[in-house]
Amino acid sequence: MDHRMSEEQELIVETVRRFVADEIVPLEADLDPDAGALHPADHARLVDKTKEMGFYGLDIPKEFGGPGIDVTTRALMAIEMSQHRGGLYNPCYGTFGGAGLAQLYEATDEQKQKYLYPTLKGEKTGCFALTEPSGGSDPARAIQTRGIQDGDEWVLNGSKLYISGADKADFALVFARTSDDPGRNGVTAFIVDTDSPGFHVRRVVHTLRSTHYATELQFEELRVPASNILGELNRGFAIANDRLSRQRIPYAAGCIGVAVVAQKMAIEWAKSRESFGGLLAEKQAVQWMIVDNEIDIRHATFLVLDAAQRADRGERFRTEAAMAKLIASEGAGRVVDRAMQIHGGVGMTKDLPLERWYRELRIRRVGEGPSEVQRLIMAREILGGSFK
Repeated sequence: MDHRMSEEQELIVETVRRFVADEIVPLEADLDPDAGALHPADHARLVDKTKEMGFYGLDIPKEFGGPGIDVTTRALMAIEMSQHRGGLYNPCYGTFGGAGLAQLYEATDEQKQKYLYPTLKGEKTGCFALTEPSGGSDPARAIQTRGIQDGDEWVLNGSKLYISGADKADFALVFARTSDDPGRNGVTAFIVDTDSPGFHVRRVVHTLRSTHYATELQFEELRVPASNILGELNRGFAIANDRLSRQRIPYAAGCIGVAVVAQKMAIEWAKSRESFGGLLAEKQAVQWMIVDNEIDIRHATFLVLDAAQRADRGERFRTEAAMAKLIASEGAGRVVDRAMQIHGGVGMTKDLPLERWYRELRIRRVGEGPSEVQRLIMAREILGGSFK
């Protein structure tokens, strides 16, 4: 494996690094420590800038008007994009755009015209409604929302939990059980307009993030046209699952970026702070924490780039992506924890971004599949079967 960057990748990484340092970090000085967004005028200005750079809509394939960036380069960019105070929750505050709901790339032409293209243009927003109160880590078997066919419509009844953005979304990808199969082969994906009768946002669910929340949804006799089935009947879970492995790679890379900044802060503090007649950097306990940080960062970086390169070569990479996500999210959590310990009391305050990253990284151990699920994915492939 060759993890050296090409000249083009070096140029892209340096461009993103300058953008973060020159455009994002200065704006954060005037924001609340837990701010989730830039001022609208600043956001619009920087979106125009990323479009001029050719980097807007990073995850959008070229055939849908995006830059068509390969997975390895996208991971390298994610490492740089997260190196600011709000970077783990909202890298560069969304000024690089996104891919919308990638599952819509599997849509029919009519569905693309109504949902995908408006989403990519920023005219519509969607949400992903998979998780249910009965269980999050095994979503296929936990789905109890039912879909019953009635002529050329389907009637949905059930609930969803921890759904981000549903209260502001124009449509939702809702996964419902449409057969008696108790597993993943009985689930269908529906595109549901959120203003449809029977679609209810029951409540807001607050999380560790001060500015972020999820929602609980309720469906009561919700009617959806059969033309709004996404993909094949009873094959909806495949649509939900196919892109998860690929998405885990930049997700893991973002964790690395925060760890890199936390390590830099820890080193700078240790080399300047005096305690018990000498610098912190002279204390063996602190030296070992710094070394352990470096090991965690390099370990995660190696695994993320390995998974990315396998994906770019068209090889199997599900296990590698799971391993990268696991090691990066857990390792970055340890790095930030040690950096807080080295900083002492000030590390626990909102004067520094460490406490925010600490909270965000706790969420990252669950987001995109918890650590236990990543281990299950790896075990199944390593052992050569589906073991419970």
